[in-house]
Amino acid sequence: MIAHTAQLDAATLDAAAALLRGAFLQFDDEDWAHALGGMHALVHEGGRLVAHGSVVQRRFLHGGRAWRTGYVEAVGVAADVRRRGHGTAVMAALETVIRGAYELGALSATPDGWPLYRSLGWQSWRGPVSALTPAGRVRTPDEDGAVFVLPVTARLDPAGELTCDWRDGPLW
Repeated sequence: MIAHTAQLDAATLDAAAALLRGAFLQFDDEDWAHALGGMHALVHEGGRLVAHGSVVQRRFLHGGRAWRTGYVEAVGVAADVRRRGHGTAVMAALETVIRGAYELGALSATPDGWPLYRSLGWQSWRGPVSALTPAGRVRTPDEDGAVFVLPVTARLDPAGELTCDWRDGPLW
């Protein structure tokens, strides 16, 4: 199932937030807030929500311009049903949204997620990454190697600099 945040009832949103808190060692209200306002991909098994991911719009700077970016957030699968294709199903739904609405897809992943994203054709960003902050452009070296992109119409130099827009909390 894929739906916009506005189409999901409170119980579904609460279940998704609970799933993600269980799937990650650190997942707080700010992380959840980043996942809202866009499209959610949800996988149910036996009436239970077992996988979630969302894509929200952001602007990334690269090659002298701003790119309309579908940014993937909060992809998680319940521990007891992992390795059954649920993460792939979530990403397939989100990629449909990205390919239909954005110039570029992007995400930041933990090392546990890297094999999934690589297997789906996402490219590891090799260049430096930074964030456009109220104080100007600031390097975010902790994200080097963790950012993946899915070019749609964007012409990218994966060895160049990629800068994400500002938001409260974790920037990537």
